[in-house]
Amino acid sequence: MRFPNGWVGGAALVLGPLLLLGGTLSRSPFDFFFPDQLRAVAEHPGLMTAAYTAFLAGNVVMWAGVAWVVQLIGRERPRWAAWAGVLVTVGLFERTFHAGVDHAAFSATKHLGVAEATELVAQGYGDLHLFSFLSFTIMFGWFVLAFGAWRSGVLGPVRAVALGAMGLLPLGVLKGTEVVSIIGTVGLCIALVPLGIRTLREQPTPTGRNVLTAIPVAVGLGALAVLSTMG
Repeated sequence: MRFPNGWVGGAALVLGPLLLLGGTLSRSPFDFFFPDQLRAVAEHPGLMTAAYTAFLAGNVVMWAGVAWVVQLIGRERPRWAAWAGVLVTVGLFERTFHAGVDHAAFSATKHLGVAEATELVAQGYGDLHLFSFLSFTIMFGWFVLAFGAWRSGVLGPVRAVALGAMGLLPLGVLKGTEVVSIIGTVGLCIALVPLGIRTLREQPTPTGRNVLTAIPVAVGLGALAVLSTMG
């Protein structure tokens, strides 16, 4: 059995890009740099929390989508698949790290106010950490994945270019939306959502036993999710 399987990989290829696009568009009304982002958090807390949460969720879901694409590339171009998988996955880890810092800044804005939160972020913005040395993966990995997808025949040239556009997305903490952000996430949807739908259609029809098993599993995972917030 491959992991992720076609159900997980296909669903991730549909949900991940759409969540990233939704998060990108939701924060697009506000200026790009972190002082304006924090001001928007104070003035529109619900919208900004939803936008950043959607982007984070899409980023996390994309690991399975990328892993599935890497499997497809690996059938014809195993070296390109290996390099692309490593680079893009590390880049996804880095964006998840940034999202943790974003959350801390949101919390500081809520408890300290915009001015003090902005000063706090400004003082530590350039501090070095592990991912400071790996920032290139956030952008470069998508170019490698797109080239590998084209060379292996997984994607045609147009959709491969659309996938590579994801490498244009700005990186860093508390980054808002620019035109290239929208181009990148729309390109990701164009490249991967049809592939995800096709992958899901190719999967065998779930049996009644599969469905009956999935229901208690879903309920149990939901309960664990609630319990996790109490720890």
